[in-house]
Amino acid sequence: MLHVAVVGSGPSGCYTAQSLVQQDSETLVDVLDRLPCPYGLVRYGVAPDHEKIKSLQNNLRTVLEHERVRFLGGVQVGPGGVPAARLRELYHAVVYCVGAATDRHLGIPGEDLPGSWSATEFVSWYSAHPDAAADGFVLGARSAVVIGVGNVAVDVTRMLARGPAELTPTDMPQAALTALAASRVTDISMVGRRGPSQARFTTKELRELGTLPDTEVAVDPAEAASDPAYVDPSALPAAQRRNVEVLRGWAESESRAASRRIRLRFFLRPVELLADGGRVGAVRFERTAPDGQGGVTGTGRYEDIEAQLVLRSVGYRGVPLEGLPFDAARGTVPQLAGRVLRDGLVAPGEYVAGWIKRGPTGVIGTNRPDAKETVTSLLEDASVLVQRDLPGDPLAALRAEGIEPVEWAGWCAIERAEAELGASLGRSVVKLPDWESLLAAARTEAS
Repeated sequence: MLHVAVVGSGPSGCYTAQSLVQQDSETLVDVLDRLPCPYGLVRYGVAPDHEKIKSLQNNLRTVLEHERVRFLGGVQVGPGGVPAARLRELYHAVVYCVGAATDRHLGIPGEDLPGSWSATEFVSWYSAHPDAAADGFVLGARSAVVIGVGNVAVDVTRMLARGPAELTPTDMPQAALTALAASRVTDISMVGRRGPSQARFTTKELRELGTLPDTEVAVDPAEAASDPAYVDPSALPAAQRRNVEVLRGWAESESRAASRRIRLRFFLRPVELLADGGRVGAVRFERTAPDGQGGVTGTGRYEDIEAQLVLRSVGYRGVPLEGLPFDAARGTVPQLAGRVLRDGLVAPGEYVAGWIKRGPTGVIGTNRPDAKETVTSLLEDASVLVQRDLPGDPLAALRAEGIEPVEWAGWCAIERAEAELGASLGRSVVKLPDWESLLAAARTEAS
C-alpha cells in the first residue's frame, strides 16, 4: 500500500491528492500544510468579494474529506520543522506543491521606502493570512499607484476602491475592513510598461472595475493609441481583443463626477520611488514606446505620479526548499514530468506539482492536468517505491518528535470559530487573522 505525503494544500496539492486516490484504489495520502488552514491561495489569495471563485473551496474540501486522504496542518517542512530527508523516510513518496511563496521586485531606487509594498503583502493583509504585516497600508494615503496590469493588480485596485457597504458582507478580517472603510484613497493609478493589448488581466476582472459604485474609470485615448493593436485589434486573440474593447469604451466615455477615480495607464516603466517626508510620495516613470518586436524601449521622457501608497504586482516567484535542488533562474525545482531531478538524474520518491514545478503561470484549473502528469509519473514508479518498508504511521512519528498537527477536526473548529466571530460582529463569516487565534480555535475541537 503506497503512502504519499503531499506538501501544500492549495489547488495543486488537492488536485494531486485527488488524482492519487482516483488512479489507485489503495494509496493513502497525507496532505501537509505549514498553516493550520487548507486551500492555499484559494483562501489567502482570492479577493474576498469574489465569492464564486472562493466557492472552489467546496470542491477542495471534498478531496480533503476523502477516506484515504488526511489533512495535517501546522506542519512546517524544512528549517524549524520536519526536514525533507525525514519526510522522505516517513513516506514512500513526497510531492511538493508549495507554490511560489514570494513576489518579484522592481529593483529600483526607493523600492523599500515606507508606503511601498508588494501586492502580495496587501492581499495577505486583507485576506487574514497569519503571517501578514500589521495594519498601515492605507493610513494617511490619498493617492495610490499599482504597478502591474494583471489580475492581482486589478484585485488590489478594486479593493482600494470598494466602500464598506460592499466589503462588510465578505469574510475580510475586521481590522482590515475598519481600515479600508476609513481609507482616504480617492485616486488610484494602475500602470503597465507595455500597451493595452499586452495587459495580462482577464476581461471579466477588468469589467468589474466599471461596476464599482461612485467610481470613475479613465483611460487616456492618446496614450492607449500608442499601441498599434489598440488602434486595430482585429488580429488579436479573442481575449485581448475583448480587453481592448472594454478599454476603448472607457477612453471614449465622458468624464463624470465620482468620489473615486481609477486611471489605467500604459507605456510607463517605473524607474524610482521618490520620498516625501521619509516615506514614498511619488513614483517616477519613464515613457516607453513599442519596439516592434513585442517589447518596449525607453524614450528618455519622464513623468511623476503622486502616491503615498505603492503596490507592486509584477509576479510571484518560487523560493528554495531546504533539501531540494533549485533552479534560481526560473524559481522552480528541476523536474522531468514531475519527477525531481538532482544533478540531471531522477531522485527516487521526490516529485513536484504546481507553480514550484512549472513557474507561476496559468489559472487555478491549470493545476489539474499538471498534477495528473506528476501523479502518472509517481504511480509508474510505485512498484519500486513500495519495496521500502516504512517505520509506521507517519502521524505517530511526527507526534513522537514533538509535532502536533492540526487535523481536519481542528480545521472544522476554526471554521466554527470564524462563523461565531462573524455573528458577534453582525457580519457573516469573518476570518481569524493571526496564529494565536487560529491555533486556539483548533484546540477547541475536543471540547
